[in-house]
Amino acid sequence: MAETDLIDTLVGIAPGSPLDVIRAGRAVARHHSQESYRVLFTPDAPGDVSRHERFAIGAYVAALHGADDLVNHYAAEAATPDLVAAAAAQTRAIGPTGRFPAGPLSPEDTAAPAFHLDAATAAALGPRLATALAHAHFLVFHPRDAAPAAFEPLLAAGWTVDGLVTLSQIVSFLTYQIRVVHGLRVLAGHI
Repeated sequence: MAETDLIDTLVGIAPGSPLDVIRAGRAVARHHSQESYRVLFTPDAPGDVSRHERFAIGAYVAALHGADDLVNHYAAEAATPDLVAAAAAQTRAIGPTGRFPAGPLSPEDTAAPAFHLDAATAAALGPRLATALAHAHFLVFHPRDAAPAAFEPLLAAGWTVDGLVTLSQIVSFLTYQIRVVHGLRVLAGHI
């Protein structure tokens, strides 16, 4: 039996529908999107990032993007959905922002939004997950400011280099998944 495709489920794509036909035309992309989800969120061996952390980060990133259906999906598998929701409410911002390299785009530089959790939420999340959410916030709202120094707080909180890569991949994948779901919904309204 074939695994359910999460994007199809979220968009409501029925077998044989016009959107199903369109997605079937990009079968490799469809397969790799679902396989990326599987590997990032339900890997055979979770390694340095627990299932709880993966889904908590997923719910948080989806909340920062205002993707409520994805928030619901990821929060259902997170051990602390209320804490993740509180963190998202406290750190939601408009972005992306940051600084461009010196040059013609410099006039578009904007200050990056700060990541700040109240003491109770930060304590309840613990330093490892709170730092992971801070990194996810950084990647969502000011990727232009990326620099090696951004990894130092994660390493200090106990994240391994492999964990850092996984965390960053999860944030990147969520950004992709959210845009695909949104794009397909827009397309569904026009076919």
